[in-house]
Amino acid sequence: MARALALGWGRPVLCADPVAGRAQELAELVGGTALESNEAVAERADLVVLCHKPPQLAAVAGQASGARAVASILAGVTLADLRSAYPARPVYRFMPSLPVEVRAGAVVQAACEAQDPELDRGVSELFADLGSLTVLPEGQIDAAMAVMGCSPAYIALVVEAQVDAAVRRGLPAEQAAALVVQTLAGTAELLRVRENDTLRVRREVSSPGGTTARGLAALERGGIRSAFSDAMDAALEG
Repeated sequence: MARALALGWGRPVLCADPVAGRAQELAELVGGTALESNEAVAERADLVVLCHKPPQLAAVAGQASGARAVASILAGVTLADLRSAYPARPVYRFMPSLPVEVRAGAVVQAACEAQDPELDRGVSELFADLGSLTVLPEGQIDAAMAVMGCSPAYIALVVEAQVDAAVRRGLPAEQAAALVVQTLAGTAELLRVRENDTLRVRREVSSPGGTTARGLAALERGGIRSAFSDAMDAALEG
């Protein structure tokens, strides 16, 4: 996700990574500088973005204690956790989705009290540049993450399933994929323009007893709704 964020912002970054060569690769990709340690990043950066594994919070905080301000994308790490790890400095909690890489991501921010009005605004605008930014009560962040954070993988699986079905009926895989992806993109835009009125779109495509109606009935029999409900529960209970 660090790579996706950096590509979406499209500006030089300061970065550090314990895996040899990974920070240098990112710096060369987007511009900027690979530094030798988290300490060095914290000393030079105006905002430190945490992209490590959640259990590493305390260890990284010990290394980056000089950070001026901190933004986290760590799953399950609350604002209270961040304040405890980085006391007496502004902290922010975000959850992005992978399409931030192409500035088409959904990003949620945990609502918090004002810290530094100018900095608060600047950090929110920085993440809003990656797509759309929604501010939610912190208690809703995990559910939002399970929807928009996991969804790129779910949608990719749905595309694969549709392509496989088309190939089974004789359509070449490359053409099937192009048709499915374009239809997905177009439908997403149509839903956006129509303020997410999914029922209207389904009714316009489905004539009584027609092909789409039969296909929708097959998906319902296959348990598509319960499958996504189960996926939500699995993501939150893991």
